[in-house]
Amino acid sequence: MADEKFKIVVFGALGAGKSTLIQTIDPQAQHIEAESPGKGSTTTIAFDFGRVMLGGRRVYLYGTPGQNRFEFAREIVGKGMDGAILLVDVTAPVDELIDHLYTSLQGSGIPFIVLLNKCDEPGARTDEVSRYFTNATIRTVSALNKSDIRESLAAFIGTLRPHPEPKNQKPSMAGL
Repeated sequence: MADEKFKIVVFGALGAGKSTLIQTIDPQAQHIEAESPGKGSTTTIAFDFGRVMLGGRRVYLYGTPGQNRFEFAREIVGKGMDGAILLVDVTAPVDELIDHLYTSLQGSGIPFIVLLNKCDEPGARTDEVSRYFTNATIRTVSALNKSDIRESLAAFIGTLRPHPEPKNQKPSMAGL
């Protein structure tokens, strides 16, 4: 088990908490960002990268940009993944991007989990949002809580099998 490696890609909309999740579990995580026009903040424009050891398994986490215009980046980052996380902000409605990501993951054959984030914030609609993801494994988390993230990620990784075949033979995530 010590040599098992997993590439997990985190998908979600802008502001869902993808970068926060990765930086929470790996404070040394790398983040490629740019200024977000009119917001006075930054946004991911390529990907985040972090790594963690869980139960003797090496887990490499890649966070993707949450804007429609960066679909090409999601496709590139998603190549060869062993599993995916769809991170959903339950204070926002399920929009077209989340619907697209969820539908694409369902049709891809790649194992995935839906993590519902920000459940403790005012305006959270956890029950309403969770009903949308009827055919998925769902867990509630706080991207700011390291033990939440570690526990959810470890449980998910425990359901995966490392793939001995070369990465380029895995299912494609075209359309993410």
